[in-house]
Amino acid sequence: MKIAKLILLSGLIAWSSCSMAADAVATALQHKVIEKGPVRIEVTEQGQGPAIVMLPSLGRSGRDYDKVAERLASEGFRVLRPEPRGVGQSQGPMHGLTVHDFAADVAMVIDAEVKAPVVVVGHAWGNFAARMLATDRPDLVAGVVVAAASAGKVPPGSKELPIGPEMRKAIDGPSNPALSEEQRLEYLKIAFFAPGNDPRVWLGGWHEATHEAQSHARNVTPVDDYFAAGTAPILDLQAEYDPVAPRRFSNVLKSMLGERVTIVVIKNASHALAPEQPQAMADAIADFAKKVFSARR
Repeated sequence: MKIAKLILLSGLIAWSSCSMAADAVATALQHKVIEKGPVRIEVTEQGQGPAIVMLPSLGRSGRDYDKVAERLASEGFRVLRPEPRGVGQSQGPMHGLTVHDFAADVAMVIDAEVKAPVVVVGHAWGNFAARMLATDRPDLVAGVVVAAASAGKVPPGSKELPIGPEMRKAIDGPSNPALSEEQRLEYLKIAFFAPGNDPRVWLGGWHEATHEAQSHARNVTPVDDYFAAGTAPILDLQAEYDPVAPRRFSNVLKSMLGERVTIVVIKNASHALAPEQPQAMADAIADFAKKVFSARR
């Protein structure tokens, strides 16, 4: 009896070790650089399965998605995080860009690495590039997730701007190295983090040249160029306390694009979202991606 128990225990330990090893392989990081002409885009990749491509917020890196990406990889997805120009090893012309250019960088990565339609996730500013990719290259996009995203428009009849000047100041403030840490933290609390969530995790990780290039691209690119995201299904992943994409604007995409849009609200999160609620964010993206890829079989 003791021998049998020992054999069983050894088997369980071996199975557990194999399972842990498989999980480690599935979530291990790989780094690549994709080049085309003067453009070089660094990509972090992990996992195996249908591909999810994740685009970060204004002036920030795909590293913001570390915990979300790891969870998605463990759910059976191949997760790719291309860095915008000016971040890491990503390089290219930085002046006079439009959102079309940033979307083309992502398309270059998908063409080189995936060669099949993906679910593209765009957080905050990244949602503009995600929707533009779905518009310019619908052959590459199976579905779009816009996360803590300004739709770029307001409800019919409203005279508000999608993002007002005071909120724009709070959005741009944390990346300004000339400001004190105290002021930057205050801006992070105003624009990015829900009460009780630690804003200090975003004191670093800002890329000024990327911030300027993306801001210019947003300002010169007509919203209608990317608004509809082609014809792809859309998950509008909203943060409960997001002042940048506030609850009063929460139905803009769905009211204008109809049944293509599914809304999910993440509790206890603001505009930063990914560092605040990585598990809830990953779960919502995984559920949407499974439905999208299943429908294409």
